[in-house]
Amino acid sequence: MDLQSARELKSRLLAHVSAVASDPAVEPPVPRGFAVGIAPRPDGAYAVAIRLTDETAAADSLAAIAEQFGDDLDFRTVGEIRPLRVEPDPPDVKDLQARQRPIYPGLSVGHPDVTAGTLGGFVSFDGRRLHLLSNSHVLAESGQARLGDAVLQPGVADGGDPAADAVGTLASFVPLDSAEPNLVDAAVAVVAGGIDADPSAYPGGPVGCVATAPPADGLVQKVGRTTGLTSGRVTAFEVDGLMVQYDVGVLTFDNQIEIEGADAGPFSAGGDSGSVIWTTTDRHALGLLFAGSTTGGQNGQGLTYANPLALVLSELGATWVSETSDG
Repeated sequence: MDLQSARELKSRLLAHVSAVASDPAVEPPVPRGFAVGIAPRPDGAYAVAIRLTDETAAADSLAAIAEQFGDDLDFRTVGEIRPLRVEPDPPDVKDLQARQRPIYPGLSVGHPDVTAGTLGGFVSFDGRRLHLLSNSHVLAESGQARLGDAVLQPGVADGGDPAADAVGTLASFVPLDSAEPNLVDAAVAVVAGGIDADPSAYPGGPVGCVATAPPADGLVQKVGRTTGLTSGRVTAFEVDGLMVQYDVGVLTFDNQIEIEGADAGPFSAGGDSGSVIWTTTDRHALGLLFAGSTTGGQNGQGLTYANPLALVLSELGATWVSETSDG
């Protein structure tokens, strides 16, 4: 199935799901945690991705959907999806979790009331002062922080001290909506005077242009505070209806990117939230990592979810910075 046909099938399926969900008399009901996107296939074709947080009570519903919509469906059970802040006993990635000056992508950062996440990269507004980019749940405590609050490097979980380790202040974040689907989990902090930054210091060199679509080969990389440099593969995009368990409640996201690890280990883990994901071949910035699942993926290590970076920049009104720094 080509991409346009996959998008049309996705639209038909979403309309079906909406109709069933709005009518409690219809059997079988749609399972909870039902997300729909586009899944690239190895032969260059596409399928409609269906993601479930719990498949145990979904057999009848899935059978009915498969019968009605045919074989061009890619089903996966992903388990509970959560923002990827620090969990207990993370892998030892000492340099990324330590205090570093200049600051650079992949380092531990966070609001003083947040454990720690990852400094994803740098942006600017109208070519003015440099800002560091991460998630709202990393820099802005999921929207509960105040503009002007300190941002620490390293984050508190890695020994960050508000009195000594502030590298910037919260400048902007995209509000998270509990009633309507969200598009991004993003925030920026203006880099403090006297703090040097190196936007080009990704493993392998600068990450240049911003991608507007997943790469044809699906191959991506990221550097994060917990798992360091990892490689992965895009397994779905334009995923709608993704339910993520935040501290403030379950939030829904539309138009997300799904990635599985290409190696034996996971693509990401707790503390990697905020990492920028780039295309391996072209080194274009593709996504902003914000959440992960407990299961799913061919290696059994869970799946990672990211906001399209082009959408993040649009929502923030920011411009990607790949090499220069104004301090």
